[in-house]
Amino acid sequence: MDAEQYLVLFDVDGTLVDSQLQIMDAMKDAFMAIDHPVPTRQDILSIVGLSLPDAFSQLLTNKPQHIQERCAEIYKLAFAEARAKGAKPQFYMGVYEVLAELYRHPNYILGIATGKSRRGLNALLDSYEIASWFATAQVADDHPSKPNPSMIKTAMREANVDRNCTVMIGDTSFDIDMAKSAGVFAIGVGWGYHPHTKLAAADMLVHQATDLLGAIENLLRE
Repeated sequence: MDAEQYLVLFDVDGTLVDSQLQIMDAMKDAFMAIDHPVPTRQDILSIVGLSLPDAFSQLLTNKPQHIQERCAEIYKLAFAEARAKGAKPQFYMGVYEVLAELYRHPNYILGIATGKSRRGLNALLDSYEIASWFATAQVADDHPSKPNPSMIKTAMREANVDRNCTVMIGDTSFDIDMAKSAGVFAIGVGWGYHPHTKLAAADMLVHQATDLLGAIENLLRE
């Protein structure tokens, strides 16, 4: 590759790590606290990636906003409590190694665009001692929910990289739509929370982490 800098942005839950166990447990606590039936696993995973207000707005369409907000707060507390007790989402097979290789490469700048909170993201990155790998990290605290392109646009400004040299990698339609709204490349990953049919708008779809490096290089060098 040439000396140009390329920005590689990753979603977190469902893309880098499998956090569905922690998500499901926290959701169960939240819905039980408001005496509401717990949504199905499919329904819960379908909203992963959205900011919590948007997620609970979709899951509790028949409830007033203050109930949605209360449920979101209980969810955050339950997730934080589990984290404090040692719950730690694991990387998908091969993903950590891909991140390490990209980090070592002089032409790539790593970044994150996630619906997680700043506290949640920092705790995860610190637990794996990889916070320094990412030059930019955009979280739900500071932006409208995906698929609004705000996260990607801010990341590009911080990294000083234009859209033709940027790729967003994620497992949900929210990630792909966000990338398209920002005018950047999109890679869908097939091991996450949305079915492949929802990732059809991606420029490329990969099914194992070992294919990511080639997909990134092929797109950014077009």
